[in-house]
Amino acid sequence: MFWAMVAHETDNGVTLAREEVGDDFLGPGTVTIKVHFSSANFKDGLAITRGGGVVRAYPIIPGIDIAGEVTESADPQFVPGDRVIAHGYDLGVSHHGGFAEYARVPAEWVVKLDGLTTREAAAIGTAGYTAAMSVQALLDRGLTPDSGPVLVTAATGGVGSVAVDILAGLGFEVVASTGKTDASELLSTLGAKSVIGRLPEDPDAKLRPLGKAQWAGAVDSVGGTSLAYILSAIKYGGAAAISGLTGGAELPTTVMPFILRGVALLGIDSSQFPIDRRRALWTRLGHDLKPRHLAAVENYAPITRVEEVLGAIRAGHHSGRTVLGVAGEF
Repeated sequence: MFWAMVAHETDNGVTLAREEVGDDFLGPGTVTIKVHFSSANFKDGLAITRGGGVVRAYPIIPGIDIAGEVTESADPQFVPGDRVIAHGYDLGVSHHGGFAEYARVPAEWVVKLDGLTTREAAAIGTAGYTAAMSVQALLDRGLTPDSGPVLVTAATGGVGSVAVDILAGLGFEVVASTGKTDASELLSTLGAKSVIGRLPEDPDAKLRPLGKAQWAGAVDSVGGTSLAYILSAIKYGGAAAISGLTGGAELPTTVMPFILRGVALLGIDSSQFPIDRRRALWTRLGHDLKPRHLAAVENYAPITRVEEVLGAIRAGHHSGRTVLGVAGEF
């Protein structure tokens, strides 16, 4: 028996409750993990929201991030005592996730940690990994610090804060965009050279197909009108790595940035990213891409407070990354 936070669908919505469950609740998999930490993500908030559109069937243990220690493995790649992380794929959606003392997952979802503690890995989590994928996509596009400034939107969020940290560590001039007026000190600590407000500055102004070229690239998790404005201001040959739609799913732009400035729109999806490439990037996150200021963006909460944390995320009142302590917190 072990403790878990289990989500149930009821006539009044979705409830999340602390429950003691048996090993048979773990479901299929070849690697059993003692969960040290999970983390709070917007997708986890959707999992406990009626009509959230991510969970296929209840009851389920949410938690798209699992960081901990292998206790059993039927796969020779892993042995008891290995420090690992698992995230994405079906975790917390149709396969029980990280909001529990133990989790069992397929070996092909598991990454052995190198250069990171389980707490650091949870602090990075899905959001930070998405940031790393975004940065890598810009590097693969050919961007270098000499290319010019790189814009990061929603810069205090989980993706944005880690992206600022990684880009600054690589020597890029980072322009951080945020709607939080008190965030300048944090973003400067992470390495941002300048901090600006939400884009566009005048949300009522008519968008121009091409504006003044300002940024060599962008890491965007907002989408919508903001992304359309950003694309109009990317320099020749630049790119925007996009991973979110908090500003809307519509993209009211034209083909002009793409055919007149050769701008690339790089879609980022961490959920189904192939495991071999996932493992390679996690290795880099423990070394040359390791965020330098994880402590500055990390908040901590015991797993029993997860509903409170997810409520703040859904309401837009959350900054950085929240690590959810699991081991010893039930």
